[in-house]
This record gives sequence, C-alpha cells and structure tokens, in this order.
Amino acid sequence: MVLSVQFQNATLARYPEAVTELAVLALAYGVFGFFNASMQFISQLANVYARSPLANQRTWRFVVIASICIMLPLLAIASTALGTAFIRLAFSIDETLAAKVSAYLLLMCPLILLNAQRHFNTGLLIQARLTGWVTVCNFVYLGSVIIMLLTGFSQGWAPVRVIVGAELVGVSILLALLIFARTRVYIPPLEAENSEHVDVTYAQLLKFFIPVSTTGIMFALSRPVLFAFVARTPNGLITIAALRVGFDFSALFQQAANQFRHFFISFGFDDLPAKRRFMMIVAAGLTAIMLLFAFTPLADLIWGSVMGLPPELMSLSIEVLMITCLMPSIIVYRNYFHSRLMRLRKTAGMAYGAMTRVLGILIMASMFFKFGWLNHYTAAAILILGFVIEAAMAQWANYRASI
Repeated sequence: MVLSVQFQNATLARYPEAVTELAVLALAYGVFGFFNASMQFISQLANVYARSPLANQRTWRFVVIASICIMLPLLAIASTALGTAFIRLAFSIDETLAAKVSAYLLLMCPLILLNAQRHFNTGLLIQARLTGWVTVCNFVYLGSVIIMLLTGFSQGWAPVRVIVGAELVGVSILLALLIFARTRVYIPPLEAENSEHVDVTYAQLLKFFIPVSTTGIMFALSRPVLFAFVARTPNGLITIAALRVGFDFSALFQQAANQFRHFFISFGFDDLPAKRRFMMIVAAGLTAIMLLFAFTPLADLIWGSVMGLPPELMSLSIEVLMITCLMPSIIVYRNYFHSRLMRLRKTAGMAYGAMTRVLGILIMASMFFKFGWLNHYTAAAILILGFVIEAAMAQWANYRASI
C-alpha cells in the first residue's frame, strides 16, 4: 500500500514544477490524513469485535456511520472559502497554493468512505488469518495505481487528477477484491466465540473506536504540525518536499512494523519470549534494509534514476532517510504495547500517548523554529523523538492496565 506513494512522488517529480507539486501534495495529505487516519484502526475494530453474526452486522453499520461523519468536515474544508482560508493561514501559503490543496482535498473525500470499507473487510480476513488474500489484493491495488499514474501522466492530465484519480481507481478495485474474498473464502463465526461477543453494543464500539481513532488522528497531525513550522523557514517548500519524500519512503518499513498491532489480538499472550524475539528480528531486518537504501548507491539508483528527483531534492531526501532509520525499532517497541492494550480493550492509553507525541512535536518544532535551528535534519529528528515519547507513554499505560 505504501509503495504506491513512492510512484505518486515519482510521477510528480516529472512535472515542470516538481518541488511545488510535491509540496502541495504533502500539505494536502497532511490535511486529508487528519481525517483518514481515523480509518486506520477499523481493521483492528473488526478483528476484535466482529466475532459473531450480530456483532459483525453492528460493527459494519458503525463503520458506515462513522466514516460519513468523518468525511463531512473534510468536505466542508475542501469546498468552502472558509476552508481554503484556514489552509492558507495554517501553512502560511498564498491563495494559489491553498486553492491547489483544496482541489486535492475535494477529490479525496470519497476515499474516506472507500477506505473505511477496505479496512473493515481487511480486518475480517486478518481475523480468519487469510493474510495471503490481503497481500494479493494489495498487489493488484499497486498495479492498478501504477497503470493509472502512467496513463494520466502520458495523457497530460493535471497532477491532482493523476494522483487522486489513480488512488480512487486503485482503492475501488482493491475493495471489490476484498469483498469477493470475504464472500467466497471468509467463513464468519456462526455463533459468538465467548460471552464478550454475544451482544456487542454501539456504545462498546464507540468506546473502543474513539481512543484508537484519536491515536490515528494524532499520528496524521504529526506531519502537518511539523510542516506548519517548516513552511515558515527560508527554504520551506523544498524542505517540505524533501521531508515528504523521505518520510514516505521510511513509511514502507514503518507500515510493516505497524502490523504488529494485530499480533496479540490474533495470537494471544502465550509464549511471550518467542514472540518478543520474533519482533526484534523483524525490527532488525527492517532497519538493515533501510540502512542499505540510505548509505549505499541504492539511494542514487532509486531516487535519482528510477524516481527522477531533482538533484538538490534527492540529496535532502536521502539525508532525511538516514535519520529515520531509527524508526522501525521505535515503532515495533510502541506497537508491542499498543497490541496488548487493544487485546485488553484498554485503548485510552493509546490516545493519551498519541496526544503527548503531538504536543512534544509542537513544543520542539516551535522551539527549534524560534532559535533558527529548524531544517530537514532537525525536523526528522523531532518526528522520531515524538514517537519515542509516545512509546514511553504506551509502556506506562500498559503497566497501568495490567495492575
């Protein structure tokens, strides 16, 4: 899924105003991600609660209602003059750039509804340990996005139509495949697995969803908060573009680490030493691969020859990646505690940790901006330190939940 973002960046890098287009996309995704991030935990919601016929139906209805409620504020921001003014003020950009960001957001609104259903069906397949189907569906998604990006660019479409159009088509095809797998392969529980799943209420779903969606929102808010200060620096646009490319590439490895949120939900708490060793091996492997891309000629090959980034932007993006090599280990450590908290249905601790992370990023970014220290190096370091704060809070919440 995250690999498709690299092809989006590569496509924009081939437009005449590459730096500007990448910066606009970064700002648009910053706003969109604030709303879309709530959808990220729907797969865990389905995995935890949709374990009886009644619970399955109620969970799906809850997901539909929640996604509509989340999409409407984004639609208001994207389609009103007040929303455009808010974007201009938040990122200190001119009216032309703000209008471009709004154009992206308007086309992105349907993705909220589509992603909600995508995550719901993915959660059901993961619940049944049919992860091979999820992988196949995601590869088809990636192929669809690449084909649409190539088609749109070759036809001379505007960047916003190429990028968002490719994602809309890709997610629609992915969702169709997931629904096919759910109806043909997935065998739903015919009766509740235990007393917890006999009568799942909307109040229970809401109590679980609000903290985890807050966690996702805070994650999505991390970049916009950082970008809001970076945009005010002398080389703000190219720095944002470099951070966008570097963060997106590191997200390939971060997303793999994020799958450990399902770990204890699916496999329980038995044999913890072996599970911890497995998590450490995965974290070490992800870090090793990142180091290869950051410190070897692979970096020039991928971002220069393949993605076609301008030389200055490529150099800054590689330097961002060098710092974010620390990310996989921090994410795996944090998600060890996140998975335990979700299995215990004590998700409030996740929300507190995420809010503390954003507050830490806000304080550090404002301080570094005030003293003139904010650049692509320090911005990347600030993001990582924010995750360290969140991991510490998740560990503390897990300790409190276990007492």
